[in-house]
Amino acid sequence: MDISIVPMTRELMHEMYKDFQFDPDIFDDMELYENKKNYIYDEKKVDFLFDMRSSEENSHAFAVMLGGEIIGEVGLRHADPETGECELSVHLKNDQVKNLGYGTEAERLAVKYAFDELHMDRVFAESLIKNTRSQHVLMKVGFSYTGEEDGFKQYLLKKEDWEKMSGHSASDR
Repeated sequence: MDISIVPMTRELMHEMYKDFQFDPDIFDDMELYENKKNYIYDEKKVDFLFDMRSSEENSHAFAVMLGGEIIGEVGLRHADPETGECELSVHLKNDQVKNLGYGTEAERLAVKYAFDELHMDRVFAESLIKNTRSQHVLMKVGFSYTGEEDGFKQYLLKKEDWEKMSGHSASDR
């Protein structure tokens, strides 16, 4: 599988959203969106989104690449060196790239980055209760279900559990 993650650029984000499709499973209330069936690419809105995400402190945004093509985005937000915690978010751009293992591999790469490069001790994630696909992927990657709050299922992956699963420890690197 030729999946990689690279730092998100404005150009990559535009490529991502040119082929983006709404997925009702990842949005809490589709009624909030102007065009509920189809996403309409808007250069200014994508620029705004890129600028907003780029300005977030302690956040790391990545493009999910399949070969040379962007197929999604993954983020590590609220990375706090004092607590050793951050939050994972991921979504793929459309149904053509879902259910093929790409999201699972992207999450694994992002978690590895969180532990190895950012030196986090815990990675949190959440999923809308109705998003069973996301919940399945989180469990495959090694996250443990921790509870529900405000319509979301919450998950946690500890560094020591990741190291046990991946078969190496920090001293092996």
